[in-house]
Amino acid sequence: MEITAKSKLLDVLNEYPQLEEQIIHAAPVFQNLKNPILRRTVGRMATVEKVVQIGGLDLTTFVNLLRRQVGQPELLPPDLVIPVMDTRPVVAEPEWIKGEAQLVVDGKEILASGGVPLNRVNELLPQLEAGRHLLLITDFEPTPMIDAVKMQKRETYHKVDPMNANRHLTYIR
Repeated sequence: MEITAKSKLLDVLNEYPQLEEQIIHAAPVFQNLKNPILRRTVGRMATVEKVVQIGGLDLTTFVNLLRRQVGQPELLPPDLVIPVMDTRPVVAEPEWIKGEAQLVVDGKEILASGGVPLNRVNELLPQLEAGRHLLLITDFEPTPMIDAVKMQKRETYHKVDPMNANRHLTYIR
């Protein structure tokens, strides 16, 4: 497996488990990777590029650090990111996300304390009043969590905060 900016963290750690300490040392916020549940959840969603963003690191330096650790040649900046086409359809914002959320969950805070945001969301969903929504705030698109909530026959809508590209808003009703 070649390590690039678009590599999924879980794939990198499954292939090269020895990199866990390097990643945590470089971006301490990823200390949660030691928790097996969070490792599967966060690792499946986060890319190496996201680690860099969250950790405030330099992309070229970090990718090449990981590559050196596993014997891969360094990449130059234009080669760091392998382009991936986003094939998701553009969906207009649904009317139901307008207005104030009845419940707000700060996923980043929960992850920082070693918790699992999906557990908190599941605790709160039964409290939602008809026509109201819960807002989950994270610093990544919580795809597995969205999938889990959809399996409960809940509607979801995800978008990046237009005021902060590192803030993801997931609406659930």
